[in-house]
Amino acid sequence: MKYKLLFFIALLMSSCNDGIKHQHPSKDLSTEAKKNPSVQEFLNPAEIDKSHLPRLFSNGKQLYMSWVTSEKDTDFLNYSVYNGTIWNKTETITQGTDWFTNWADFPVICENNGNILTTYLQKSDTATYAYDIRYNSYNSETKTWHKNLLLNTDGTKTEHGFVSAVPVPGGFEVAWLDGRNTGGSHENHDKQGAGGAMTLRSAIITNDGEVLNEVQLDNRVCDCCQTSIANSGRMTRIAYRDRSETEIRDISVATKAVTGHLEKSIKKVHADTWKIAGCPVNGPSIDAFGNSFVTAWFTAADGEGKIKVSFLESDIQQPFRIDNGNATGRVDVEMISETDALVLWMEPKGESEVIMLAEVSISEGKTKEVQIFETTPDRASGFPQLEVMEETAYVAWTDVEGKEKTVRTVAINLKDIE
Repeated sequence: MKYKLLFFIALLMSSCNDGIKHQHPSKDLSTEAKKNPSVQEFLNPAEIDKSHLPRLFSNGKQLYMSWVTSEKDTDFLNYSVYNGTIWNKTETITQGTDWFTNWADFPVICENNGNILTTYLQKSDTATYAYDIRYNSYNSETKTWHKNLLLNTDGTKTEHGFVSAVPVPGGFEVAWLDGRNTGGSHENHDKQGAGGAMTLRSAIITNDGEVLNEVQLDNRVCDCCQTSIANSGRMTRIAYRDRSETEIRDISVATKAVTGHLEKSIKKVHADTWKIAGCPVNGPSIDAFGNSFVTAWFTAADGEGKIKVSFLESDIQQPFRIDNGNATGRVDVEMISETDALVLWMEPKGESEVIMLAEVSISEGKTKEVQIFETTPDRASGFPQLEVMEETAYVAWTDVEGKEKTVRTVAINLKDIE
């Protein structure tokens, strides 16, 4: 999907200012948006450079986006904030020459009353799969950054990553996969009985950047599927791909009280009974609205890729299947009411790969859907991101053309989803 000269002129002009206004090149230049008038592509500051690995977070009034750019051997973690009309000036938070930059395990950004948390992965050894989680914490009261702090302090030259974060009183709760028991061999993670297992851990990071209440939640989990975390005010729930002794890798949820202690036993969201010897690199997504939670996930238990959605209240509801067949996965979910959610995923369509968005009801399942954009199932396209701000859904993803990668963004008015 090529951009024409007018798009580049508009992009260069807007990049000279402190912010980038919400423009819609898609009305004239995007054949994809012509097929789907409800999907409005708009400029974002990451498009000025070669960029990838976008992450979105919305506090309801502002949309935060982080992304990674690279120059020679150096990676840069950048972010900007969008208010529905204009992006503010891009800020580079940190940079490094020793990062572990991965298509599926990429930086997080989260905001809490002006306080900001971001993460990235830093190599801890020459071994391929030896890296630590570093975080950057911005305090809105002191207006200072605490940068490049170490989250995992076990000191092992093993894998640590797949971070998720959510605002909680006084800071952020984070969850991550921790390989301190694995002995550092990525290949051995997926072999029955070889070394220790990957674990799931969580902690609180205060607005001052201090790590509190670190706890292990599960001592045996899937090795490289994303974690996802949500908070209702009453509790925090962490969704992840579990791993049994017999290599069943289904989705489970750990529930924690506001105090940070594990409140209930871990529950399996649904018994898909997916037996697979290795990690599928396809984690779940969870979100909350009021006292309700929803989880979306990928499974291929019977050989066909499926996207499932389950609402979680006092009990876990039977899941709905929402894909159109042979789904690729890479899900994200956002609740828009206590009974409705938006789900983002990837699936094949003819000879193409497409990003899909659906509205799902607790009583009816999938009620509406729209095709967002064509993409590629290659790893370089990463995991599309979904956030909702007021009455608009925002999607970001990495667009790949040959060896070039660029972060793209679209907006969809919730009323326009058919």
